[in-house]
Amino acid sequence: MILAVPASPDLFAARLYMKSPEANDRIAWNQGPPADCSDSEESGKPPWRLVLMGPPGAGKGTQAELLHQYLGACHLSTGDLLRSAASHPNCVQSPAMKAAQDLMSHGGLVPDSIVWDMVRERSACLRCPGGFLLDGFPRTVGQAEALTALMREEKLPLTAVVNYELPLPEIISRLSSRRTCRDCQSVQHFSAENEICNHCGGSLYQRDDDHPEAIAVRLKVYQRETAPLIEYYERFGLLVPVDATSSAAHVCARTVAALQHRLQTIA
Repeated sequence: MILAVPASPDLFAARLYMKSPEANDRIAWNQGPPADCSDSEESGKPPWRLVLMGPPGAGKGTQAELLHQYLGACHLSTGDLLRSAASHPNCVQSPAMKAAQDLMSHGGLVPDSIVWDMVRERSACLRCPGGFLLDGFPRTVGQAEALTALMREEKLPLTAVVNYELPLPEIISRLSSRRTCRDCQSVQHFSAENEICNHCGGSLYQRDDDHPEAIAVRLKVYQRETAPLIEYYERFGLLVPVDATSSAAHVCARTVAALQHRLQTIA
């Protein structure tokens, strides 16, 4: 797998935004079997299989969409999966999907075991010919061990685990200024001059978990449960650290450069 990485991040950003977005409906992921995606044909290129990690506010979802555009791998978000369970009551309901929906409809949290069941029943998505960008999973070492066992069973080696690094003050600043569109659910930063969605013109709101008190709790949970994954994937030689400061396009350029360096190192 050879990646063409322009020497200038600005040139990379310009080329990235000139690319036409590829179809990425993710129907099989969001609705589960027996749904089929519309973009599951063979591309003729080796698939990228990446796990994206990082603290809240690091921009994993944004990077997944940009990397999908550049690499062609499918963005598989467990956050999207849970939102789909809550907002599509008429789609095919597996036991795990129904359990998640029932919990969320009563304001409950979906436990790791149910999230894992939802991922496992979508193992066909991990075999996607174009590869995958797994965003939001695994969150704990236990989930990582289960994913490792599943991928060994499926004979699907991970390409790398990208860990986006962000200083604490930047995390707090990003999360506290983050707003979500009530209509299209896109996430963007709030300013006094921009109180409506850049994409559809809908109204913006601040999610409960983006308030200062909730941010402190989220960071404690991340340090306790998710940060140990760094050591776990380091042991397998899969971890690729990436500085997540700067613009989204520049961070994507750093990601591609870091992945290229890893490929050259292990070649």
